[in-house]
Amino acid sequence: MARESEGEARSGGWVLPLIVLITGMFMSVLDTSIVNVAIPRMQSALGASTEDITWVVTGYTLALGVVVPLSAWLGSRIGVTRLYLASLLGFTVASALCGMAWDLDSMVFFRILQAIPGGILPVVSMTMLYRIVPPQKIGTAMGMYGLGVVFAPGVGPTLGGYLVEYVDWRLIFYINVPVGIIGAIAAAVVLPRVRPTTWPKFDFWGFLFIAYGLFALLLATDKGQDWGWTSYPILILIVSSLFSLALFVVIELEVDAPLLDLRVFKVWPYVNSLLLIGVLMIGMFSTLYYVPQFLQITQGMEALDAGLVMMPSALVMTVMMPIAGKLYDKIGPRWPAVIGLIITGVGSYLTAQITPDLPRADLIWWTVIRNIGVGLCMMPIMTGGLSALPPVLTSAGSAMNNVMQRVSSSVGLAVFGGLITAQQAQLLGDWGSQMDPAQSERLGKAAEQGSKGLLPIYQELQKHIVTTTYANVFLAVTGLCLLGLVLAFMLRSGPARPAAGPPPAPARPAQPAREASRTTAPEQEPVPART
Repeated sequence: MARESEGEARSGGWVLPLIVLITGMFMSVLDTSIVNVAIPRMQSALGASTEDITWVVTGYTLALGVVVPLSAWLGSRIGVTRLYLASLLGFTVASALCGMAWDLDSMVFFRILQAIPGGILPVVSMTMLYRIVPPQKIGTAMGMYGLGVVFAPGVGPTLGGYLVEYVDWRLIFYINVPVGIIGAIAAAVVLPRVRPTTWPKFDFWGFLFIAYGLFALLLATDKGQDWGWTSYPILILIVSSLFSLALFVVIELEVDAPLLDLRVFKVWPYVNSLLLIGVLMIGMFSTLYYVPQFLQITQGMEALDAGLVMMPSALVMTVMMPIAGKLYDKIGPRWPAVIGLIITGVGSYLTAQITPDLPRADLIWWTVIRNIGVGLCMMPIMTGGLSALPPVLTSAGSAMNNVMQRVSSSVGLAVFGGLITAQQAQLLGDWGSQMDPAQSERLGKAAEQGSKGLLPIYQELQKHIVTTTYANVFLAVTGLCLLGLVLAFMLRSGPARPAAGPPPAPARPAQPAREASRTTAPEQEPVPART
């Protein structure tokens, strides 16, 4: 039954199932950005301190890092269709609970619950995409799928700002409920019944070490600026994270049923795409974070107005994604990636020319140019890497992609945040030692008026310092695009060739008959998953 349904989907009826998959994945990705806008209003409603309220976002991020590596094993164990339905319903229920949260502790707890299905949905969605879409249509399908990957983070601040300012902040969670219910019903009707044919053992030690490694790394990058990058807690987290991830690699190379199949790293086209995804995610999330910050801190805009400035650049990707998918099907990933990275670099360089009194129209055009490039290259890069993997490794490759997206965006923002803090302190000190006579005279006259005279000068100085440091971030993103350009030239050129067989598995000791019967079901007659 599974094979018949999958065959029907591949023969042409794959568009409707794909739309259902995109709906669930879009919800989970949107939630990572829409909540940020509501944090100030949430803090007031829940009576939380400024430091404590950040755990609403931090807890969600940490839980995502723990659950994403588990997604491939769960798909193999209970079946990707069942896992998708369970995750979509779980995300819907957890969203409703978040909307009903009565204090900070309940909100953080419900957000962690929400992150569990929220981290699984993107992985299982992409795994199912490769099962239901014909190989010659993968580029077109990924162009549609990519709308959720890059459009959802872009539209989240605008949608969240509108709901918070004009309706109620709890609606950012409640809005998921009807969408999730409708999506679950549609999934039960249209998705092919892909049942498991293997029941791999749970790699407990592998999960323990990668879960702690990602948890510690994400926590260190999230709290590094607050706790101090050289503080003992941060240093302990970073060192223990690297040690834990190294042990995970050793374990995965030895166990019979690894949690994540590290054979994906033997396929250079996939590894190359993974590096490029990291470059693009650092650049994309840095822009999504620092451009609104610039608009609100330097130009005094409200969150909704800043989101509206970003909206055109998000909408342009809805046009570019399908175009990029069709180009991939015809010419492969290399040239869309090369041209897209060049355009992204140009847009980033233009954005680095920001000034405190920059006209809004200029910034809109610069971010639109940048996102034309992102929309052109993102999905060809991701699709080219996953298509290079044999089907048996698609789930592991999809999980690794999501891990890279989470880690690179968090690490990138953390590194840039530390650099900005250091630069602002340096620029403030330099300004005091490099004043010309006219500036010294102006400062002296202002000092005679007390704080009333000094405040405007300080505010003007802060605007220039913030603008300079943010401009340096966009210059660094430009440099990353140039580095990525080198890797882009190594991507495949031309349409995809028929996939080769999976790489040979390393020799393993023969399993006892009882153990083998417990891990593998008969291929000719799948048996329902055991719980």
